[in-house]
Formats: sequence, structure tokens, C-alpha cells
Amino acid sequence: MTQRVNLATVMDRLAIDEVVTGYAVAVDDGDWAAYRALFTAAGRADYSSAGGIAGPSGEVADWLARTMARFPVRQHLIVNRLIRLEDVGGSPGDRAEVRADFLNPMRLAGAGDTGAEAGGDGGAAGAVTSPNFVAAGRYDFALERTADGWRLARVTVQEKWRHISA
Repeated sequence: MTQRVNLATVMDRLAIDEVVTGYAVAVDDGDWAAYRALFTAAGRADYSSAGGIAGPSGEVADWLARTMARFPVRQHLIVNRLIRLEDVGGSPGDRAEVRADFLNPMRLAGAGDTGAEAGGDGGAAGAVTSPNFVAAGRYDFALERTADGWRLARVTVQEKWRHISA
């Protein structure tokens, strides 16, 4: 590989990592416009392994907006990212796949929950009034390079476990 190809590969990896991080931030912040903007026009998401739906990203965003309202506190962690860029004769292509693990702690909504408990620190200084919910598993992301940069063509959630605690 030439130095120019190496630089292009590094730039692609950074841009792809930004999309994956943007995905987590959009879901945690409930920014469904940002979520939609991460996908290609034909982008799809599949949350069926977690009891959700599969379909076009816009429909899935609407479902997430309704579902995530049950969890006023969310903190999505996406780790162990394995990025595979398409190789086109020794140069990076316009497709990539990312396999990454996730840990997603959330707080289920309780009576009067606003997202932070007494003390303003999410519960450390006050009584917890609603249970915590943690899900974990793996994401498979398929990305495509578009005129607007890298975008998600497909997101598949493979939930491996979940836990609810008081």
C-alpha cells in the first residue's frame, strides 16, 4: 500500500467510527432526526433479537422513539469495534462492515421520573424509584460511502443477555 492509500484507509476508519458513535449518541439522546440522518435512503435496522422490529430506518426510528420513552436514562456503550473495509485491488472501497459489542444500561421510567433522581446525579444521592435495565450483545453494522460521507446501510442487533434490578 502507498502512503496515500494508508492515509485514506485511516480517514475512512475514523469516519466510520464517528458514524457508529453517532448512532449510540442519537439513541441515548433520543435524537431521532440524527438517527435517521445516519442511514442511507434504503437503510434498514433489525432489533428483532431484542424483541423489537425490523424494517426501514425511518419506521424503526419511530418505533424506537416510542419504546425508548420508557427509559428516561440511557447510556449506550459500543466497544470492541472490528472494522472491515472493502478492498478494491489494494485500495479501500465504498463499503464497510463493523462488528461491535454493546452494553446498554438504562433506567425504566417510574412514577414522577424525570431522568435524574434526587441529588441530580442519576440516583447516587437519592432513593432509586425505578428499576435498572441492562442489555448487552453485539451489533453488525453495514456502511456505504455516499456523497454525504459514510452512512449506515444496515444495523442488526444481536442481544445476548439482559438483566433487570431494583
